[in-house]
Amino acid sequence: MTLLFEIPDFLEQGITIAITGYVIVFAALVVLFYVFTAVSKILLARTKRHLAKEGRLDQIKEDEIQITGEVSAAIAMALYLHTLLHDEESGKITIKKISKTYTPWSSKIYGMRNFNR
Repeated sequence: MTLLFEIPDFLEQGITIAITGYVIVFAALVVLFYVFTAVSKILLARTKRHLAKEGRLDQIKEDEIQITGEVSAAIAMALYLHTLLHDEESGKITIKKISKTYTPWSSKIYGMRNFNR
């Protein structure tokens, strides 16, 4: 009695699809790493150029220009929590002056307690 073990065709195709998917995801992560690194270098160069144009580049140290990852993470978390706690608002502040001075809130009669017996 011999056991023959054959790999079905759909299993071979599944393994091929899984490996292809892993390679695509890993390649996308590598590309994103290089894009984010390049963007940070571009922003640093732009900041240096802006400071040199203003004449303040000599006054500022190199490590004061860059923002660390911890500071960026703290700012991002604070912004996320700020937007999470509040309702959705339009972001516009409007102040309208109401011309009528009488409101039920300012009337003394509503402040009295009426005990009807």
